[in-house]
Amino acid sequence: MLTAELVRARRKDGELRVTLLDDKSSARALALAEALLPIARDHVGRSRDELEEALDQVESAARDRVLLAGLRKLIEDRCEFDTPADLSPDELRREVFTRAAAAWRASGDGVSMENRFDRQAVLSEIAQARGVDIAQLERYLYADLRGAQLLTSVAAISPRALIDGYDTAQVQAVLLRAVRVTAEVHCASAGAYRALFHKLKFLRLLTVITPQPDGYRLDIDGPFSLFESVTKYGIQLALALPAIKACDFHRLKADVRWGKERIPLVFRLEGEGAPDLGIPAPGSDSDTPLPDDVAAFVRGFRSLDTPWRLTVAPAILHVPGAGVCVPDLLFQRADTGQRVYLEVMGFWSRDAVFRRVELVQRGLKEPILFALSARLRVSEQVLPDDLPAALYVYKGIINPRVVVERLDLLASRAGAPKEVSGSPR
Repeated sequence: MLTAELVRARRKDGELRVTLLDDKSSARALALAEALLPIARDHVGRSRDELEEALDQVESAARDRVLLAGLRKLIEDRCEFDTPADLSPDELRREVFTRAAAAWRASGDGVSMENRFDRQAVLSEIAQARGVDIAQLERYLYADLRGAQLLTSVAAISPRALIDGYDTAQVQAVLLRAVRVTAEVHCASAGAYRALFHKLKFLRLLTVITPQPDGYRLDIDGPFSLFESVTKYGIQLALALPAIKACDFHRLKADVRWGKERIPLVFRLEGEGAPDLGIPAPGSDSDTPLPDDVAAFVRGFRSLDTPWRLTVAPAILHVPGAGVCVPDLLFQRADTGQRVYLEVMGFWSRDAVFRRVELVQRGLKEPILFALSARLRVSEQVLPDDLPAALYVYKGIINPRVVVERLDLLASRAGAPKEVSGSPR
C-alpha cells in the first residue's frame, strides 16, 4: 500500500487533487513496470540489499520520480522475505562474542594488540563445530538484519495489472489520512448491496447506511477520527475502496488531514464500476468471508445441540427515516420457524451501539440481538425488555451458549414467527 508521500497530489482551493494516470503517463508507468518487475523476479534467493541496489538502477524522468517510487513500493509489497539462516543469528552472535572474549582474556596482558586476538581462529572453530564454512558463518551472524533477508517469492502480477491498480493505490493512501468518508453508491442488484455491506462489516468499519432513492449513502468514520488504533483502522478503510469502486456508480468525498501539518482538505472521487481493475463486482453474500470473531463464534455454535440453525443474514433491515442495520447472522428454530438476527458490533464505537438502540426504538420490528465488546462500556440495560431486541455484552469472545439463551429470550418476547419486512432493495 502506498504512503502519503508517494501520492501524486496537489492542493487547490481547499481540495486535494490526485493526479491520476492519463494515456501518456500510463505509457511511461508501463515502461517502468516492465523494467522493475523482471528485476524483482530475477532476485529471488538474493538479499533485500541486493534487490534494492538493482532497483536503484532503474531511472526515470524528473517528473516521474514519485511514480517510480510508488511502483517500487507496490512491487516490494508483493515480495516475501525471510531470514536466510537455519541457525539462530542471536545464538551465533552470543557464541562468537563469548569465545572471542575468552580468547582475549587467555592471551594475557603481555601480548601486543595486533597479536592478542586471532579473529579467524575463533570463527574457524565455531564454523567447524556448526558444519559450515567461515563465509557462511559470517552471513548467518547478521542474517536477521533487514538488508540481509532473502527474497523468497514475488506474487505474480503483469506490468499492465500493476499499472491498472496504481490509481486505486493512490486513493487508498489518501483514505489513510481521512477523518470521515461519505460515499453514494448505486448497484443494479440487491445481492451487490448485501455483498458491499458485508464487506464493510468484515472490515469492521464504522458505517452509517442511509437509503436514498437511487441507492445508499455510506457515512464512514475515518482513522483520524479515532483516538487509538489509527493505523489499523486506516488500512481497513483503504481496503474497502475496491468494493466501493466496483459498484455500478460511486461518488466519494473524504475529509482528510494532509501533510506534516495535517492541513484539512477535501478529496473527491466518482465513477462507474471498474471491472478492468480486476475487482470482482459484488454479487453474492458468499463473496465476503465472516470477520474472524464471528467465524469463531459460528464454529462454536454449530457444535452445540440446539434447535436454532444459523445462516449468513440475507436481509438489510431498515426503518424509514431512521436508518439501516446489516445483521451478520440469521437464526431460525427448526421446530417453530422463529427468526432472530445477530449483529456483532465489535469495539470501535459506542455511538454505533446507540444508533442501533435508536433504530429499535423508532420501529425496527425484526427480533435482533446486538453483541458488543465490554470495551465499549455500554450496559445491556439501555434496551428495555419490552422491545424486540437485546444487547449482549461479552468479554473476550462471543459465548455460543449465552447467545442461545438470548435467542430463546427474544423468541419468547416475539411470540409467533412473522414474515421478515426488511428485504433488500
